[in-house]
Amino acid sequence: MSMTDPLADMLTRIRNACKAKHKKVDMPSSKMKKKIAGILLENGFIRNFVEVEDNKQNLLRIFLKYDHENKNLISGLSRISRSGLRIYAGEKEVNQMTKSVGITVLSTSRGVLTHRQAREAKVGGEVLLKIW
Repeated sequence: MSMTDPLADMLTRIRNACKAKHKKVDMPSSKMKKKIAGILLENGFIRNFVEVEDNKQNLLRIFLKYDHENKNLISGLSRISRSGLRIYAGEKEVNQMTKSVGITVLSTSRGVLTHRQAREAKVGGEVLLKIW
């Protein structure tokens, strides 16, 4: 099975698992997905993630996090830049992102960073997704 946008597939799997109140969700692993899962973990949106080995491509298992009322902490995930329309933000646009709610994830020359990390590093890049 061939995917045209693996990150959109990742976000859709997480979104669907949250709606169905699953404790975990599996997806094919990649370096980019592991970095995004790390950002989700650092910001308290998920409990944990692990890479599960199999004989093909490894699986990335993300353990979802819910509050005491069993509401998921991820209320929204949205893919910004996609294969048909790339969206880039310069240093000035990154500074304006701090006023928005949630976290914006960028692919920069320094790696995959949140908008706050990109602002501190004074870099811009491709706007991958937004989490709130």
